[in-house]
Amino acid sequence: MSEIKLNAETRTEFGKGAARRIRRANNIPAVLYGHGTDPVHVTLPGHETMLAVRHTNALIELSFGNGSELAVVKDVQRDPVRNVIEHIDLLIVKKGEKIAVDVSVHVTGESAPGTIHLVESQTLSVEADATSIPESFEVSIEGREAGDTITAGDVELPAGVTLLTEAEYAVVLITEPRGEAADDEAEETEASAESESSAE
Repeated sequence: MSEIKLNAETRTEFGKGAARRIRRANNIPAVLYGHGTDPVHVTLPGHETMLAVRHTNALIELSFGNGSELAVVKDVQRDPVRNVIEHIDLLIVKKGEKIAVDVSVHVTGESAPGTIHLVESQTLSVEADATSIPESFEVSIEGREAGDTITAGDVELPAGVTLLTEAEYAVVLITEPRGEAADDEAEETEASAESESSAE
């Protein structure tokens, strides 16, 4: 995806009180680190930043002071009650650099009639170019039968992306609904009991 541009301001005030003041002004405190540089504490515009972090592994161009840096979001701390962003950690990246990231799995298609799919892993760990990280990986379950397992190694990756998750790791399982299996078992038991009763 293309770079998301955000204007940041460096900050010199720290602590919970300063963070509260930043959030009251509809901004978000963040820290920028990586490549052996000292961490830079910045303030990000609240609304634009919330839109940006909706994109998994978004590449962000931060402009602050007299320069700019490319970064990806490494951690978003949210208030569990109000679900507002309290703080963001940003990792500096360079064009052409490979980084390890977790990319979400998106299931497509329909498995065979009478089956359901269970997603065992919501993400895959991969190494990708920092400026072209996939937003998601599509995993097709079209026509898959009960008992089928799609592993990390089965997932098709774009050129230049290397799988870090173990290839044998289960991503999606195709199975029969437990309720139906239990019903079938109950019917068999009932039929068996009836036949025994008739025999008597």
